[in-house]
Formats: sequence, structure tokens, C-alpha cells
Amino acid sequence: MGSATATGRAAVRGPLSRDVRLFWCANATDALGTQASGVVLPLLLLGLGHSAATVGLVAGVSTAAGLLLAPFAAVPADRGARKPVMLWSAVVSALAMGGVAVAAATGRPPLALLLGAVLVERFSTAVYEAAAAGTVALIAPAADSARVVAGLSAGDQGALVLGPALGGALYQASRALPFVADAVSYTVTAVCVGALKSDLRPGDGEAAGTGPAPGRGEAPGEPGHEDATGARTPAGPRRNRPRRRPALRAELGAGLALVRTSPFLRLVLIWTTTVNGVIVALYYGAVFTLQKGGHGGAPMGLVLALSGAAGLTGSLAAPRVVGRIGAARLLIGVSWLLVPLAAALATARGPWTYGGLFGVFCLLMPLVTVVLQSRAIQETPPALQARTAAVLATAVGGSAALAPVLAGACASRAGTAAPALASAAVLTVLACWTTYVRIPARGGAV
Repeated sequence: MGSATATGRAAVRGPLSRDVRLFWCANATDALGTQASGVVLPLLLLGLGHSAATVGLVAGVSTAAGLLLAPFAAVPADRGARKPVMLWSAVVSALAMGGVAVAAATGRPPLALLLGAVLVERFSTAVYEAAAAGTVALIAPAADSARVVAGLSAGDQGALVLGPALGGALYQASRALPFVADAVSYTVTAVCVGALKSDLRPGDGEAAGTGPAPGRGEAPGEPGHEDATGARTPAGPRRNRPRRRPALRAELGAGLALVRTSPFLRLVLIWTTTVNGVIVALYYGAVFTLQKGGHGGAPMGLVLALSGAAGLTGSLAAPRVVGRIGAARLLIGVSWLLVPLAAALATARGPWTYGGLFGVFCLLMPLVTVVLQSRAIQETPPALQARTAAVLATAVGGSAALAPVLAGACASRAGTAAPALASAAVLTVLACWTTYVRIPARGGAV
């Protein structure tokens, strides 16, 4: 897998660029607003008299819509429109959340209006996330990628801790305020993106040490350009050569083709998809157990707060930890440590026990995910960053959507401890695989 010493030393270098700080601000603000509004949207729908089934339908449809749209949105982003796509999707999301806030403040808005606004916001957010996925490679040198990814992960984890509390407090004052806060957060995100000095086109990645990229407005497969595997065809005379755009199917499949042909990206796909699905299943197993024990919503809030704080700590510590331990040993060690933690959750009954075990789980997870994501950025050609990230995000989102269904089936058939025991078995298989998989080194970097 390669030594991580260089990356570990990079974590203590000088300050990062202005664009990196702006991107961190955009990501953290966006995540905070999303968490603040997301935690109270079910409460708003229930307060308006809609059933729990309706609430679940809204959540499921909006999540599925985002997963389906992301690969399509990644194509124009990789073709050079990354910055305008990010900017205008943030603006549209701000308008959509502003619409929800106005509707919530005016009495009993029709469900169709709320659902439409939520879907527009979800579509726009999916577009933003797909386009933003390739930004790190274009604004930071490869040596700083782990530090940048760690900062992004820390922003997400911090939002997980603060967002629900902020949303709940605002909802107590007025049911429209959380959505106002989300609209403001999207506005701040748009301002930060607009202030980036880089235009975020793939060609800019050359300066960041990410390697050559296709020229603007030209199709992969032409001489002098990278194909889906990163290989380059020889350059030749360009005069009178017709420009052929690849078919949409080839455009959409380029990221998947790269993941299929890269051993390291396959590792990222398998590890992150499995572990994220497992943690969602474990969370729902905790919900089932605590509900059966007569605990209310406050204990689950405690579990989420503790796990979010631990995840924040793990994200911030990741670059230094990998510098001391090494990426390969860290991957194997964490993979095995997650197994007894999942098994121990099968015996947990109280919220403090769940919170402690989840906290350790969420402390360890970012140590590996930051490493995997930062090297995945280095492994991916600049012109395929968004599409490759969309493939990985869709797989992770699919596992997170399937996990509650499987956890519920396990709990109903074999008891509330079954999701944790099944998760431990899955993690054991993953740990065995990561122990024996061989990943080619990449110049001493993570």
C-alpha cells in the first residue's frame, strides 16, 4: 500500500491555500445547515398531520433521487463546468430551502409543495456534491490531500454534533427557522465557491501535482488525452481533425471503468461501502434495542452526539496517525479492531454503553477513510474525479439505504442483538480480505 511517512510529514507543513480554506468553509457550512434542517423535517411533517409512512416516503424518495442524479451531474463537472455547477446548485438549494421556510411559516402548506421543494433541494445538493468531489485535486498539492480531506471530514463530523442541536433549538422558537438557517448556509456556500480563485477545470490539476489532464472542450480518446484508465494516446497534428464527443453511456461509465481497473479504487469501494453499511445497521440495531428497553429519543441523541464528537477527533488526528503507523498497518489494524466493537454492541443495553462503543467505532473509522479518500484523489485522473467519486458515493449511499432494511429483518427474526452479530461477521470477512489484499505502492504516498 506504500509508506505514509511523506503524507504524515506533510500534515505539519505550512498553511494551506486560501482556496482550501474557502472550500472547507463551504463544506462545513453546508453540512451544518443540512443537519439542522434534516433533523426537524420529519417533525414538521408529523406536526402537519402526515403519517410516519409519509415521512419515510419523503426521506426515501429524496435520497434515491440524489443517488440517481449524481452520476449524470458528474459529467459536466468533469468536462470543465465544475465551478458554475457548484455555484448555481448551491443557489438553487438556498431558494428551495427558503421556499420551505416560507411555507412552514404560513400555516399548513400542502404536502406536494413541501415534497417538491425538498426534491429540488435534494437534486441540487446531489449536483453540488458530485461536482465538488473533484475539487480537492484541483486546489491542493497531492502531498496535502490527506490534510484537506481530514479537514472536510472534520467539518462533516462537527456538523453532525452541532447541527441537530441547532436545528432543535431553532425549531422550538419557530418551525421555519431551521430551514431559514439551511437557506443561509447554502448562500454562504455559494459565496465561498464564487470566491475561489481557481476556475476548477481539470487542466488546473496539473499545477497541483495531479498529473496531466484532457484539454478543455475535447473528448477523451483523442491524441494527447487520457482515457478512462488514465492512459494517454500520443499527441499528433490537430489541424482539421474532427472532434468527437463520446456517447453519454461512455461518459457515465468512465468512472465505473476506472474503479473496475484500479485495485486501489476497488479497495476503497469495498471497504467504505461495507463499513458505512455496517455502521448504519448498528445504529438501527441500537434504536431497536433502546426502544425495546423503554428509552426515548434523548438516549439516541446522546449516542449520536458521542459518535459525532469521536468522529471529529478521529478525522483531525488521521494525518498524524497515518504518519506514525503507516497506511497499510493502519488499514489492517482498524479493520480487525472494528470486529470486537461490533460484537460487543450485541450485548449492550443502556445508552451510555452504546454511546461509548459507537464512539470508539466512529473514532477509528475516519483514520482509514481519510487515508483511502486522499489516495483515491491521487489515483484518479483530474478529468474523471467527479465521475469516480459519484460511483463511490452511489455505492456507499446504496449500502446505507439497504442497511436499515436488513437490520430490521434481522431484529424481527432473531432478536435485537442480531444486527450487531451479523455486522461482526461481515467485518470479520472484510478484515480477512484487507489482511491479504495487495495494493501497489504509489511513490511513497498514502
